[in-house]
Formats: sequence, structure tokens, C-alpha cells
Amino acid sequence: MTKKGGTISSSGHVQVTAAKDDPKCNESWLANDFSGPCLVRDILDRIGDKWSVLVILRLGIRPQRFRALLRAVDGISPRMLTVTLRGLERDGLVRREVFDTRPPSVEYSLTPLGQSLLGHIGALATWAVDNETLIKKAHLEFDM
Repeated sequence: MTKKGGTISSSGHVQVTAAKDDPKCNESWLANDFSGPCLVRDILDRIGDKWSVLVILRLGIRPQRFRALLRAVDGISPRMLTVTLRGLERDGLVRREVFDTRPPSVEYSLTPLGQSLLGHIGALATWAVDNETLIKKAHLEFDM
């Protein structure tokens, strides 16, 4: 491991390194070789899909009913929203609350665990918005 942290590239292999004395560095993920069963991979599979981040960001604003989420997340189908919400609920990130009304109504909200993830996802979303122009410029330069 390098003292400063960064990337090492050799023979086409890129290895991300981090400084051991960096207070932001949690060494538990560095020690994992990510082979076999891996909690990090499982969580990234969940939040790295096309819809989960958008659903979490919408629920971070306020609890919402299914149809409101369907309107708010542009392009998602009812089936995909159902699958996404079930996965997030299974992971303990979203709570589904059924109200005893006629007809029954259902509201989705973030759990405390989901709220703790929201800060990290929100930072990523802020970064994406802040760097949209630079990313589009890089795309244009690359595609030339």
C-alpha cells in the first residue's frame, strides 16, 4: 500500500489505494478482496441499479405513495417500481406502511438505515449536478 493513497497501474491492472493514516479511510473495506460472498458487492448491486438511487432520493424528500413515486421517477414502469421498492424494503432501507382505508392506501418512507444512506447518495447526486458541465465536456472530447 502506498503512503499517500491513489492508484497504481501496471500491466493494465488498476489498483485503488488509500493512505493508512487518512482518517476518512476505513481499513475494513481495504482488507476485503471482494471475492466470494461480499456484503459490499450486495449493497452496491442494490443501490447501483438504475432506479434505487432515484427512489431513495425521492423518499428523502418525504414519504410518498406508490403513484406519486411512479410520477416522480421519470421512465420507471409500475413493475420495476414494485421490484425496486421490495428490494429496498428487504434491505431495510424503505418502510412500507399500509393504512386501513377504503381502498387501502400504502405509503413508502425511508427507515433510519435508509436515512443514513441518503446523506451519502445525496452527496453523490450533488457531485453529479455540480460537475454536469465538466462531464458533458469530457464526453464531447472523448467522442471526437
